[in-house]
Amino acid sequence: CAAAGIKVPIVPGILPVTNFAQVRKFSAMCGASVPDWMGRLFEGLDEDAETRRMVAVVVAAEQVRLLQANGVDEFHFYTLNRPDLVYAIAHILGVRPVKETPAPA
Repeated sequence: CAAAGIKVPIVPGILPVTNFAQVRKFSAMCGASVPDWMGRLFEGLDEDAETRRMVAVVVAAEQVRLLQANGVDEFHFYTLNRPDLVYAIAHILGVRPVKETPAPA
């Protein structure tokens, strides 16, 4: 970004995709494209919501890993009222809640 003259932070948004048909439709309305590989991951899962959620978590975690490998260290997660997906993504990435240690008696 700095090489392009951008002087403000850019924080990528990560959206776990659980409904690929909806994303494809929305993307078409916006004139955006969705990678073919992503469509193939969701083939045959229209009636399998649990597997779609698992795929969404793995794909989003991999996106974050690739971005981290390229120097990105801040992310915005779109939860869309599904904090469980973001919690699972964070878990895969090694981000865990801090365990509180009981105070000595």
